[in-house]
Amino acid sequence: MSAAPWDASQRSVIPAPEALRHLTQFDSLIDVRSEAEFALDHLPGAINCPVLTDEERVEVGTMDRQQSSFEARRRGAAYVARNIAHHVERQFHSKPKTWRPLVYCWRGGNRSGAMTHILGCVGWQARQLEGGYRAYRRQVVAELGTLPAVYSFCVLCGTTGSGKSRLLQELRAEGAQVLDLEALAHHRGSVLGGLPAQAQPSQKMFETRLWNALRSFDAARVVYVESESRKIGELRIPDALLARMRSSQCVRLEVPMHARVRLLRGEYEHFERNREALNAQLDCLWALHGRQKIAHWKALAGASDWDGVVTQLLAEHYDPAYLKSIDRNFEHAANAEILRIESDAIDDFKAAARTLAARNQATCPALI
Repeated sequence: MSAAPWDASQRSVIPAPEALRHLTQFDSLIDVRSEAEFALDHLPGAINCPVLTDEERVEVGTMDRQQSSFEARRRGAAYVARNIAHHVERQFHSKPKTWRPLVYCWRGGNRSGAMTHILGCVGWQARQLEGGYRAYRRQVVAELGTLPAVYSFCVLCGTTGSGKSRLLQELRAEGAQVLDLEALAHHRGSVLGGLPAQAQPSQKMFETRLWNALRSFDAARVVYVESESRKIGELRIPDALLARMRSSQCVRLEVPMHARVRLLRGEYEHFERNREALNAQLDCLWALHGRQKIAHWKALAGASDWDGVVTQLLAEHYDPAYLKSIDRNFEHAANAEILRIESDAIDDFKAAARTLAARNQATCPALI
């Protein structure tokens, strides 16, 4: 095993590949970029301690373009010194002498260098990420191209409302390895799949979450994942992962229509409270189904015939679309083992999860 990063001749700058192999050995990951940069994407578990805020960064950049680089650096230095002092006093005041943070900015330059220098002067074992976020991002993109091939996936197939996400949750509770793409994407993967009051992450943040999940898995054990199309809401599944999923063994859930309706009504109950939002989403389907059918579905919702709305959406929109695409995109879907779940009762899903988890092996398990 290679030495921990802070044992390597006590240097302050750590190459990205080395740092990312040892992320869990750092006590804190400190992102000193501005708030907007941090919100777009950051290292898993990082905290944001800007040395230049969004407003300060704009001001310094404008000064650099319109006045002079010297004036911009002088103003920026004052802001950086003041902000680092604030973080030392407020964020880090209780850290012990043995504290080992990793600090990074956009390119591993002045912002993270200043923070690392001050923390080192205090006596903390601070390290600076060489190349900053950009180097980290390159590493993530590269590993997302190779990591999926390391694992054996078992793909849960099944028409909309068959409880694939619920089964993934129960599999995780049984100790199985689960890659829940919809949870990572904050979306349920359909035209009605947006989560209320919860925006999707950026594409970069989604990929960071995927990378962090994949690198945590044991390659000797199967990873369960739900069959997905290329996009989940506005987010795209990386090509290597999608290709690996589509070539993997499948298990197909079969759930009665009445149970599917109940499951979907539970997941999408926010639409029953907000018909305007439902109508807006239904309008996205008029090119596929025509205005007359959309008007009929809206009328069912207006009459609070929610079982009717869901049943017709399943029979006339979701099921035909799913059945058309699944065999074309997942090469083993036609020969998938069948897992029948008779109701939407949680105990039935727990039992199904136990059936799968008990066969938690390197290849997708066959069902008895």
